[in-house]
Amino acid sequence: MVVVRGFRRVYLVAFLLLVIAIVTPVIMRFVLLSHEPAIEIVHPDGRRRMITLSQMKRLPSLTRTGIYQNQFGNWRDEGGYAGVRLTDLFGTGAEYELIRVVATDGYTIEVERRRVEDPDYPMILAYAYDGVEVPSWAMGFRIAVLPEDGNVGNEEYGATSAGSFWVKNVEQIVLIEVP
Repeated sequence: MVVVRGFRRVYLVAFLLLVIAIVTPVIMRFVLLSHEPAIEIVHPDGRRRMITLSQMKRLPSLTRTGIYQNQFGNWRDEGGYAGVRLTDLFGTGAEYELIRVVATDGYTIEVERRRVEDPDYPMILAYAYDGVEVPSWAMGFRIAVLPEDGNVGNEEYGATSAGSFWVKNVEQIVLIEVP
């Protein structure tokens, strides 16, 4: 009788260790991912997915100096931006006519597909500025437009304020299909 109880305890302990070995990595991944900077991408079909900083960094990146002109004609926020092109973030074959970028302060802007995919003015989700990454970079994830020369002026970009496209603290990007 004592041998049977000891034998059952060994199985119970082995079973509990197996459960702990399987469950612990899942819990750790959840805890680590929930504290890592991330944004949400919402597809036209309603599908939502969170993309973390570490996932972004596995995608091809673009690093350039950038500066934009605001509606008053002033040049702002010059510096080195590093991030991932929005087209790489959405994936190949993503169907949308425009995107809605939503910031943590409620600011939103809708951007036409032609601007998002313009090869002369690549639009990125920047995760670093002058070598400082989110979350240390106070502006958080930021939309940046980075042509070769780095300058995005109002007239050349065809906007009243080229700076309105440079959204800081981005939390969500919604892909929109227009019927």
